[in-house]
Amino acid sequence: MKIRFEKLSQEHGREVMEIFNHYIQYSFAAYPENPLPEEFFSKFMEITAGYPAFAIKNEEKIIGFCLLRPYNPFPVFRQTAEVSYFIHKDFTRHGIGEKALKQLEESAKSIGIRKLLADISSENPASIQFHLKNGFQECGKFSRTGKKFGKDFSVVWMEKDL
Repeated sequence: MKIRFEKLSQEHGREVMEIFNHYIQYSFAAYPENPLPEEFFSKFMEITAGYPAFAIKNEEKIIGFCLLRPYNPFPVFRQTAEVSYFIHKDFTRHGIGEKALKQLEESAKSIGIRKLLADISSENPASIQFHLKNGFQECGKFSRTGKKFGKDFSVVWMEKDL
């Protein structure tokens, strides 16, 4: 499948939020409990200011998005970023996540980022396995810090040196 990465912009808001809201409603991959309005997209734009953020498109439409954001706002942490990616449910398991991660890694290196972090729900084993397969290692865990769908979950932190 041929895909391309387009710099994330306001015009992508509706489709990005549809993808994100799917993961809010049906999984532990996104932490909010209820779907968010399209206007929430401006928060994505705000937190990614100065960092790589992309819409993932095939020939027809947006099939995902990926972004880096600051791990911490203090300048002493500017070499570290958190990573996020969400792929449309109909396009998972086609290698798009790996391509998105590679795109983010290349972009991160170009702006001086040396370490990527991922915080993942313990109830999202597929994401944990994806990150392990792609060179991340577990570096911490906050036990039973969240509750969604009536179920407690932990947050697993993973890291990768670039």
